[in-house]
Amino acid sequence: MSSPSVWALSLTYWLHMLATVVWIGGLASLSLLVLPAARRSLEASAYSRLLENLQRRFDPLSWLCLAVLGVTGLFQMSANLNYQGFLTIQNRWAVAILLKHLVFIGMTALSAYLTWGILPGLRRAALRQLRQPDGTQVLELQRQEARLLRINLVLSVAVLALTALARAS
Repeated sequence: MSSPSVWALSLTYWLHMLATVVWIGGLASLSLLVLPAARRSLEASAYSRLLENLQRRFDPLSWLCLAVLGVTGLFQMSANLNYQGFLTIQNRWAVAILLKHLVFIGMTALSAYLTWGILPGLRRAALRQLRQPDGTQVLELQRQEARLLRINLVLSVAVLALTALARAS
């Protein structure tokens, strides 16, 4: 029978991969499929309601994924034989992990800005557009939202590439 540490590490790997799939799958679905189609086909009020419903359902899940990724990633890092200590960068693995953590921090910051800045502003602008049909603010916020979602998706793919680099080391 395996030792508990092997089971704990296996569980963290599984949770880490599950959170990665949900996080990147959600970002890809939203940025490449759902929101572009919604912007082209929905009126401002319907788009605003859709954003509100998506945010209400996706935000808790995405923030849970980011928390799981952070906790399980730190556990996995501390169990790795290449880990020499905090900010001890003596091999290619440590460089890849440091870069991965910096990108992860960037993803988290972008997610926070989208959650508490762009999306509420977009909902407010869409509602204002109903009363005063000047769509310039809505269009600019939509472009910014789409750009930030794509950047976050690219950053998440970069995290996967850095993970692959670290594992190959």
